[in-house]
Amino acid sequence: MKLLPFLAALVGAVCCRDTFHGDQVLRIKASNEEQINTLQFLETLEHLKLDFWLHPSNPEVPVDVHVPFPSLQAVKVYLESQDIDYSIMIEDLQVMLDEEKAGMEFNRKLERSTSHFNLATYHTLDAIYTELDALASEYPNLVSKLQIGTSYEGRPLYVLKFSTGGTNRPAVWLDCGIHSREWVTQATGLWTAHKLVSDYGKDSSITSLLNNLDIFLLIVTNPDGYAFTHTSNRLWRKTRSKIAGSRCIGVDPNRNWNAGFGGPGASKDPCSDSYHGPQAESEVEVKSVVNFIKEHGNIKAFISIHSYSQLLMFPYGYKCTNAAHYSELNAVAKSAASALTSLYGTAYKVGPICTVIYQASGGSIDWSYDYGIRYSFAFELRDTGRNGFLLPANQIIPTAEETWLGLKKIFQHVQDNPY
Repeated sequence: MKLLPFLAALVGAVCCRDTFHGDQVLRIKASNEEQINTLQFLETLEHLKLDFWLHPSNPEVPVDVHVPFPSLQAVKVYLESQDIDYSIMIEDLQVMLDEEKAGMEFNRKLERSTSHFNLATYHTLDAIYTELDALASEYPNLVSKLQIGTSYEGRPLYVLKFSTGGTNRPAVWLDCGIHSREWVTQATGLWTAHKLVSDYGKDSSITSLLNNLDIFLLIVTNPDGYAFTHTSNRLWRKTRSKIAGSRCIGVDPNRNWNAGFGGPGASKDPCSDSYHGPQAESEVEVKSVVNFIKEHGNIKAFISIHSYSQLLMFPYGYKCTNAAHYSELNAVAKSAASALTSLYGTAYKVGPICTVIYQASGGSIDWSYDYGIRYSFAFELRDTGRNGFLLPANQIIPTAEETWLGLKKIFQHVQDNPY
């Protein structure tokens, strides 16, 4: 690689900043493995403060990177010098953030005037937790709120349990928002909770599901990070734990599970957004879920909701070999993706994590599958990069509606195919 002539231009470009004025998100398309290696090198240059939304893995998958304004010219010159194609996905990140904030403020005023919880907007952690209480109060015979742990900063981890009775029934686990900036996932979780309670007894498929299965829904898996995205940094991904010996904060909670921990696709650098943590399950948020799953003992499906890229994936991510139940998982995922697409035509790619996106170690659904939960899936919701993590609020409802059709297919398969 022809790197040395350009290093000087890349050094010392960025200092600490409070806003994202002039920042851009570039979509980069590598044409060969050498260019992938070049982008992976770029990813290691910490002083540039680059935020890779989609990481360099293979030429088949585009790379999306948030570039701070002070680094922008140097990064573009560098890419052009290496003959690497790129386009501008987001022209000015702060403009989008300002639009999102203004929309939230307008919707909050509208919500206060109508006294109606608005599922078509993004909400703060406090507002979400208040709504969980409201659901449990309004539907006491169907939903209960459980606290399964406490976050690093002392916030409760609340799970909604949807059940029509009985003890230790077969159950489905569903979590959202493990990466805090993926706001459409928490919003989709809220919509799903409302769907379950409002349509039980009216929709035969939901009635049948809840008469046979319990559903556990963790809407905010990373509450510290989510709160931080509302108060300080909208694009924060990790937890907020302090790392011994480092000035950097937080661990990627989806690289912290005991499944190929510390392997490819996870970083040992505490300043990286993909930092795996000092050891597996070091993050109390992860450990709380692990303990709950183990204590329950009858979880039959584990589904984690992420954004973005429009993918429906299953194990493995930490290794590139097929899971023992590959054929069944692939068939279920294809059926779920087809149901999802049927509503609005949103296209999803299906397959194992390693081949669909990139190798990634320490992920939740690899852990759940290895633990013995056969039906382990991860959704990556809308979109494919135009808005990335800043999906406009007017897409919340259609995203949740189509995602529900995919989830329902998986739930029905679990109900009809016990193991």
